Amino acid sequence: MQELSKYETVIGLEVHAQLLTHSKLFCGDSIAFGAEPNTHVSPITLAHPGTLPKMNRQAIRHAIKMGLACHCEIEKQNYFARKNYFYPDLPKGYQVSQHTTPICKGGYVPISTSAGDRNIQLNRIHMEEDAGKSLHDVDDANTCIDYNRAGTPLIEIVSEPDLHSAEETAAYLTELRKLVRYLGVCDGNMEEGSFRCDVNISVRLRGTEKLGTKVEIKNLNSIRNARKAVEYETERLSGMLDRGETILQQTRTLDVNTGKTFAIRDKEDADDYRYFADPDLPPFNLTDDFIESIRQGIPELQRERISRYMRDWNLPEYDAKVITEDIEMADYFEAVSAVTANRKAAANWMLGSIKSWMNDHNAALASFPLKPPMIAALISLVDEGKVSNSSATSKLFTHLLANPDDNPEEAAGRLGLIQQSAAGDLEPLIDQVLQQFEAKVAEYKKGKKGLLSLFVGEVMKRSKGKADPKVTNQLLLEKLK
Repeated sequence: MQELSKYETVIGLEVHAQLLTHSKLFCGDSIAFGAEPNTHVSPITLAHPGTLPKMNRQAIRHAIKMGLACHCEIEKQNYFARKNYFYPDLPKGYQVSQHTTPICKGGYVPISTSAGDRNIQLNRIHMEEDAGKSLHDVDDANTCIDYNRAGTPLIEIVSEPDLHSAEETAAYLTELRKLVRYLGVCDGNMEEGSFRCDVNISVRLRGTEKLGTKVEIKNLNSIRNARKAVEYETERLSGMLDRGETILQQTRTLDVNTGKTFAIRDKEDADDYRYFADPDLPPFNLTDDFIESIRQGIPELQRERISRYMRDWNLPEYDAKVITEDIEMADYFEAVSAVTANRKAAANWMLGSIKSWMNDHNAALASFPLKPPMIAALISLVDEGKVSNSSATSKLFTHLLANPDDNPEEAAGRLGLIQQSAAGDLEPLIDQVLQQFEAKVAEYKKGKKGLLSLFVGEVMKRSKGKADPKVTNQLLLEKLK
């Protein structure tokens, strides 16, 4: 392993997030994922002569919402520019972008790592349209083009060169992905490409100010891959400096099978793109009232939910953090908590049986078959002593997963899971146990109080698990006096 301690890694990230609108940035074509190739296209998407773009108002709102959540300054006078370059999946021959006049400036994203908490500074957040997609595995002899994605609204979140490790990179991407999902501006689905990033990385001697020559690793579609790319490039670039080799500014990509990067082209400079204001799109101005209306619509974010769960519902910090890591899980927990006062039990169900189901099925909570009131009903059955917690979390839960429309209490009765709590039912069983274990009873009365669990266990056996442990314990104590 290369010794890296004398070098400092400097990383800046460009994160592309597809905005959750129904239509594209400049026309009414659908942006729904998974359609047959080239079915979500129109003359505007395909840049036919004489077509004119029309701005998507919802995309503007989403961009501003993200900027406000990231503590950015919102630019009130905005326009779009053309970024000129040729690539087969770019039907117009240019990309419409706000690169030169971002709608959001500055700002920061807080992260937590093993080194502590700190804010990662942002350079800007700007809007632009996505390109189409080149398909290399459809035809043996040709590259195919799918224009369904062309024109999809994006925000590009550009950090300052303010990250210094693979751990920080992963933490930053995790926070950003969580934030766009909480805000509802992007689904954060990296596998589908709606949330992806480019990594700009360089190394320099520790303690120096001048940045080293950077390389860019393009289109990383998972946090794990971004981490791999940073780890590999940190070692590669440091090794080159140790050997006195010249580092070239270039664009690279990651081979996910080997964890290594390789060059795909020399890096273009901004001048190569020949930016100029798009003549078909008029400038747009934002009012203070419009910005404020968006600010008022920002939902409660993770840190705020953690504080509320701990303050109002007395949840342990660990429970609150894990539940709120995912917006779907947090919303489900809120729905359960709306119909039960036992929030700690609700948290236990979320972190136990429900999370286990998600892991076992490799599925999101959206696929979970039981509605929140069903979980609340299970909690009530346990709290009321009708069903033991072990029976509820194993037998009854398993039954309801296969029969999600069943009534939990009726199902518990049919499965023989209702606990016996009446003294008249339990006392004969207790008497049998105490008579069978007379010697143990004598030892108990001489001070071996730990034997109480033996008696409770024997009663449970005779009742085939139906005896209410709490009531059984109480009746045994009374009889043993």
